[in-house]
Order: sequence, then C-alpha cells, then structure tokens
Amino acid sequence: MKILVIKFRNIGDVLLTTPLIKNLKMNFPEAQIDVAVNKGTEAMLKGNPNINRIYSYNRSYYKSLPKLKRFIEEYKFLKSFKNYDMVINTTEGDRGAFIAKFSDAKIKIGYKVNKNIMLKKAFNFIMPKPLLMRHIIENNLDALRIINKDIYEKKVEIFWSNEDIEKVKKLIPDNFIHIHPVSRWLFKCIDDKIMANIIDFLYEKGQKVVITASPDKKEIEKVNKILSYCKNKPINLSGKLSLNQVAYLSSRAKLFIGVDTAVMHMAAAVDTPVVAFFGPSGAFNWGPWDNELFESGYTKKSGIQTMGKHTVIQHDWDCIPCGKDGCNGSKVSECLMQFDMEKIFNIIEEKL
Repeated sequence: MKILVIKFRNIGDVLLTTPLIKNLKMNFPEAQIDVAVNKGTEAMLKGNPNINRIYSYNRSYYKSLPKLKRFIEEYKFLKSFKNYDMVINTTEGDRGAFIAKFSDAKIKIGYKVNKNIMLKKAFNFIMPKPLLMRHIIENNLDALRIINKDIYEKKVEIFWSNEDIEKVKKLIPDNFIHIHPVSRWLFKCIDDKIMANIIDFLYEKGQKVVITASPDKKEIEKVNKILSYCKNKPINLSGKLSLNQVAYLSSRAKLFIGVDTAVMHMAAAVDTPVVAFFGPSGAFNWGPWDNELFESGYTKKSGIQTMGKHTVIQHDWDCIPCGKDGCNGSKVSECLMQFDMEKIFNIIEEKL
C-alpha cells in the first residue's frame, strides 16, 4: 500500500503532522508512506523511520517562471503523484486538492473545497472543518478518524544524525537552558529588554544559557540587540546550527524558553520542558504539546495555561488571540511588550 500525506505549510505545521504519520504506520505497518511539503520544511521529517520519501514543492521557483511555463511545470508536479492508494491533504489549500484529484487513489481524504468547482469532488472522505479551539495535532488526526482507524499515540517526533550530535556536543556546556527568542514573524517576539532580563535572572540563579536563532539577518540583529541589554553573555549559537542540530541541542537542555515558533515545538517534541510566550496566536491551536499526554491542556481562550511539563505565558486580554501581525498594522504586538516580571520569574524558577 502506498500513502501520500500532503502538508504545504510552514516548518512547525510540518512537524505537527508526525503524530498522524506515526499512527498511519501503526494502522498500516506494511505501507510505504511518502510526504509532500514546501521546500525548506523537509528538515522536520528528515530521518523519520516512518517515512519512505519526501517530496518538496519549490514555491519560489514556480513563482519565478513566466505564467505559461509556471502553469505547465506546476501541472506536471501536481500530476506526478498518480500511483497512490491513499492521499491525505491536511490543509485546505488547492494544491493538495489538485494532487488528490489527479491521483488514482481509491481513498482521498481532505477538507471540502468550495471555491474551485473543479475540486469539489477531489476527495471521497471529507474531514470536518477545523474547530476554532482545537489543537492542530487533533485536526491532523481527523484524517484517521474519518476512515475509522485507531489513534494509538499523539507524540510529536523529530530526528537528527550522528554528525549533528558530534557538532553540537562540542559547542554546548552541561546543564544549560536553551533560549530561542525569535521567530521569522517578529510580531511574535517579546520586548528585547524583557528577554534580556530573563537571561540575567537565569544567571543570577546560577544557570548557563545557550541562545539560538536562524541565519536570517533580522533574527540575528534582534538577538544582538537583546544581548546588548544583558549584563551576562550567554553562549550565542545564532545562525550556526541546522534545524535538526537545534533539535538535538534542545534535547540536552534542562529547560526551553522562547516564543511561538517551530523551535518551540521542536523542544516540546524532544520532551524538554517549555516556557513559551504567546501573543496573537491561540495556545489552543499551537501550544507546545506534551508527548506524555493524550489530551490537550489548552482549554482557555487566552491567559497562562499548562499542558503537562509545558507552560504558555499569555495575557488574558479581550483582544487575544487576534491572529494579526501586530497591532494596527504596526508589526508589533503590544501584548508581548509588557509582562509582570515577578510572575514570569516565578514560573521559570518552578521549572529549574
């Protein structure tokens, strides 16, 4: 049996499909499971023993082509997935629906397509429309529920190589705290001085800190600004590690502190306790998942919430979560610019 899972979304979204992939393998142990994702997100599935092949969709490449050539090349890509027995599209996007429509699969699972007449019959098993206050992991697992298959576990998984281990081991101390203070979406970041205060608080408590960020110029600049406010200087590995190496680094940490980003999900996936700051996003959708639990602990609209070993720090303002990229088009989320520092320090100290 050949199964294709489609997730044309961002890095964190792809990582959170791994419980679905694992349960597919447990329900269909002899199946070959392939996955189609956006280019740049493949690292979340690299080395996963439940996956046979990863296909990447290079959005930037197709966008760079003249219109006619782009149409022809994308059409070829979408039609190249014919020989599958089951196709699962885990998002509401048209590309996954086109793949399902062109496929010869007898089982086609996905969300109902309303806007494109061509795709209204792309699927013969329709997943329920995602509920607002429900974790993304549960939404993904609906693909199995709709065909009456069992959910055996809900663990998020990420893997790394021996080479990754050897590189990271040379760079990190024993018994440290991992801080990843940035997101590619800067409106998800807390105030720089607040993050600097957290770093200094940890050093006052005798802790060692390792800080990471992607090689992106804006992220590096933000880390440097945070460090300029610090009295103490943590080990700064920003821009020096791959995503899988960062995952291994998190697995060695005693605690992860960061914002709503893929690296937060990676830390939770390796069972490191997480303290995460949330602003515009809802923890009920995107909170760090505790692999030891079977049900989400994020039952409130906003506010401080926990799921097992993980804690989300978020104001309980009426406007939260808004889902916007900052307040009034500013690209800055006011709800992440001010916190009760004593309350934050108490939450962190409880996890040390």
